[in-house]
Amino acid sequence: MNTIATDATETAQPAQADGVLLRAEHLKKFFPVKGHDEAGNPLVLKAVDDVSFEIGRGETLGLVGESGCGKTTTGRLLLRLIEPTAGNLHLGDSPDLYKIPQRQWLPYRRRVQMIFQDPYSSLNPRMSIGSIVGEALVIHGLAKGRRAERVAELLEDCGLPADTANRYPHELSGGQRQRVGVARALAVEPELIIADEPVSALDVSIQAQIINLLEDLRARHGLAYLFIAHDLSVVGHISHRVAVMYLGKIVELGPTREVFTNPLHPYTEALLQAVPKMDPRGGGKKIMLEGDVPSPINPPSGCPFHPRCPKATPECSTYVPQLQEVEPGHWVSCCLCVQREVEKRNSK
Repeated sequence: MNTIATDATETAQPAQADGVLLRAEHLKKFFPVKGHDEAGNPLVLKAVDDVSFEIGRGETLGLVGESGCGKTTTGRLLLRLIEPTAGNLHLGDSPDLYKIPQRQWLPYRRRVQMIFQDPYSSLNPRMSIGSIVGEALVIHGLAKGRRAERVAELLEDCGLPADTANRYPHELSGGQRQRVGVARALAVEPELIIADEPVSALDVSIQAQIINLLEDLRARHGLAYLFIAHDLSVVGHISHRVAVMYLGKIVELGPTREVFTNPLHPYTEALLQAVPKMDPRGGGKKIMLEGDVPSPINPPSGCPFHPRCPKATPECSTYVPQLQEVEPGHWVSCCLCVQREVEKRNSK
């Protein structure tokens, strides 16, 4: 496959997930900023505000939304690269990992790895590719006595010749550097990989190659992914389920095919309608979003999307909607959507 699917009918089929691998509950991350509100309270930037989701074994969960909605912060919270303000995190049947001291996180970090957005700045320019990929083996005490052979295996597994180990990042193309990033993440044989916009900095043709590589590795190694992106065509190709974020909250969550063909939240509809189509005449009337994304320092009252929502009612400015399951596995945070779906079921 040389192209990325843009039609929801071409999305990946759900894996046979053997239970829940990762469970995040009520994650919050507030960053202090200078100043005080009208009541004299210190201002905070609510980057992630009460986010909960699960990832099954062998599953790819896509996390989408506009820039600044909290996607990357969520991924970093799962790796504890930043400390949460509140929330719980479980890997398999583990206890709450946020209650475990950082110095005891080494076994967990082996089970969860990350692929970063920029394939150049995420690699140390002073280290050879072999040292970059093999560093994790040294830290975790793996492949003793055969680290060079293991590094060669990892590079070849990611579509690079074994002699790439002797080169440096500046000698590689963007696509090759990102393959190195994938090989580094695979080195410790993780169960879950957090891919933070892994193809956004690459040419379109190279994007397809990296996406197909990730799919192939998932099938061969039984990996699970949290795939963070803003490109819905990419997410539609690789993900089994999709979570849509807006202003630090998940507003819709469900199977990719269902979300793409039957979006319930107005924000999800707007995102999907913004994807370029081959036939510009099709698609009917589009939802036009007005204004800018509100500041996470001073979010609006009620539903965070109501100032830009063309379907908003006066109730939306005061009522804070919660994620509710309106169809099996399909959750939405919108009082109007929930009411509409309930009326639809009652009329049957």
